[in-house]
Amino acid sequence: MGEEACRFLRNYSDEAPFAMMVGFPGPHCPYDPNQEYLDAIDPEKMPPAVPEVPGDAPKVRQNNIDGNRASWNGVDYTEFTDAHKQKIRAHYAASVQQIDYEIGQILDTLEEQGVLENTIIIFASDHGDYLGDHNLIGKGTFFEGSIHVPLMVRLPAGRTIGVSTDMVQLGDVTATILAAAGVDVPGHMDSIPLPLLGLPGSSFREHLVGMVSGGWMLYQGMWKLAKYSTGEALLFNLFDDPDEQHNLIDDPAHRQRFREMDALLTQEIMQAMVLSHHDKRVYSKESLSGDPAFGRRGWLRTYPQPLVD
Repeated sequence: MGEEACRFLRNYSDEAPFAMMVGFPGPHCPYDPNQEYLDAIDPEKMPPAVPEVPGDAPKVRQNNIDGNRASWNGVDYTEFTDAHKQKIRAHYAASVQQIDYEIGQILDTLEEQGVLENTIIIFASDHGDYLGDHNLIGKGTFFEGSIHVPLMVRLPAGRTIGVSTDMVQLGDVTATILAAAGVDVPGHMDSIPLPLLGLPGSSFREHLVGMVSGGWMLYQGMWKLAKYSTGEALLFNLFDDPDEQHNLIDDPAHRQRFREMDALLTQEIMQAMVLSHHDKRVYSKESLSGDPAFGRRGWLRTYPQPLVD
C-alpha cells in the first residue's frame, strides 16, 4: 500500500493540487505483519491487557465470542489466555511498526517531490482493537481500546499546534479538509473542522454520540455512558477510572448524572432517526407530478421498492 502511494506521488506531474487517501488494511486481524517486524518484538514485553470486570457486561462478551466464531474469522476466544493476548499484542505492535515505516516512506517521497511543505497530512483511524482488554478482541463496543484512537494533523510548512485532549470524531476530518481547501461545509453535514488549526467554522464539541449495530454511546467530558441491545449499560468516569473498572450505573451518588446523560442520548438517537427519513419527505404542498389529484389523494412512497422479476 505504501509503495503504491509513493509510486503515485513520483508519477504525478499535474500542477493542480491532489488529494490522496492511503487506507492501510492493518493493524487488523488476522494480525499478520511481515516476519522482519515480528522478529523485533518480544511478546513478553507487551503491556498486559486491562482485566475484565466479572458481571459488568457478560452478554457483550458472549456476543464478541460468537461474532469471532463466524466464518469470516473462525477463531474461538472463549478461553482467552494471557499468553494468547500477549502474542496477539506482539503481532499488532509489529503491524504498527510496519505501517509506521511505510508512512515514513510516503513522507520522504513527498519531500523528494518538493511538495511536503505545501501538503496537509492527516493520520487517522476508524477504530482501535481491544487486544484482550476486558477479555475482548477486535471492536464493536465502546470501551476505550476501540474508540479512543490517535488523530494527527501535519500542517503545511510543518507548523506546530501542539496536543489537544478535546473530543473530536472521525467525521470531522471531512469538514477539516473542505475548510482547508476553501470549500464551504454543507449545512446538513454533521462535521466541523478540527479545533486549533485556525480553520473557519471550527469549534469544540460538548459531547459525542456513537452507534454500532448492538448499542449506543454518549461521551460527555470525562464521562461515558454505553447502552447495549443486550440490556446492559455502563457508566464510567474516565478521569478517575481510565481503565473502566468501576461501573457507576447503579451508584446512587451518580444517579442524576446517569439520568441527564440518558436523556441526552435518547434525544440524539431520536433526532438521528427523524433526520434519516428526511429523504422521504415532500417539502412542497403543490403537485410534483402535474396530477391535480395529487394533493387531495395524498402521497405515499413505495418503501421498500417492490421486487421486479
